[in-house]
Order: sequence, then structure tokens, then C-alpha cells
Amino acid sequence: MAVYVDDPIWHWQGMRWAHLVADHEHELHRFAAGLGIPRLVYQGPPKTAHAHYDITAFERRRAIAHGAIACSREEIVIVLRRLKALSSV
Repeated sequence: MAVYVDDPIWHWQGMRWAHLVADHEHELHRFAAGLGIPRLVYQGPPKTAHAHYDITAFERRRAIAHGAIACSREEIVIVLRRLKALSSV
């Protein structure tokens, strides 16, 4: 199982934000908890199309240090499409 984080290109509240996603939702929650990111920050269906956490650029650096795979915006879209295809099988 892998955890992925895209580039922090989204600007909100004076900070840059990225998306943290994983091959499996339970892995996503476990990884986020290990980084100290509260479950309250989680966003997923039906509210959003894909299970993810929005994380700051600082948290992104920590996620990569803990083993998350750094992705560009284009690469994370490919990951999300793959995950969607797997979930519909």
C-alpha cells in the first residue's frame, strides 16, 4: 500500500495546501494519524469524489519524510483515476 501527496499549489488562508491520498482508506487514516493530523480534517465521499486529507506544505514535507510518495498535480490525478477504477471493480 502506498500513500501519495501532491504539490502544495492550492492557496487558502494564506498558506499553500496539498492533498494526501492512499491506496486504501484505512491506510490513509493510519498515515494521517501518524503525522498527528486529526480525523476531523478528512474529506471523502459523499462530500468529495476522492478520500483525502488537505495538508499544509509543512505537513507535506513531514509526510514525505515518513514515506509518502511526492507527486505532481498531473501524477496525483493519474493515481486518483487508478484508485477510482479499482474501487469500481
